[in-house]
Amino acid sequence: MADFREQRAVVKFCFLLGKSGTVTLEMLKTAYKDDAMGKTQVFEWFSRLKNSDMSIDDKPRSGRPSTARTHENVEKIREIIEEDRRRTIEEIVELSRVTWSTVQRILTKDLGMKRMAAKFVPRLLTA
Repeated sequence: MADFREQRAVVKFCFLLGKSGTVTLEMLKTAYKDDAMGKTQVFEWFSRLKNSDMSIDDKPRSGRPSTARTHENVEKIREIIEEDRRRTIEEIVELSRVTWSTVQRILTKDLGMKRMAAKFVPRLLTA
């Protein structure tokens, strides 16, 4: 997937040059092929730029930010795993009081571990 922030910068550049949304869309399709922004997105960004909103960043979204993948929870789960690498995710959930999906995400993303032969090990094994 292409970096849409980069494409939004291109849309802003074309807008400042006085290009139309249609011409900009064709240029994006030529440059980015299948990864180009869609027609609706290009015209929405043109509309934003016309309304003097010159930022290419997304607007903040509503919703509660994730609070479970905190540094404290990552360390707590790291300690639980170091005690006994044979623990299941369900056991870690019970001990840490963190949801199953968050524990799984912390193990794989934050700690870089995966299940191997009934115990968690670092994803990249070293000598």
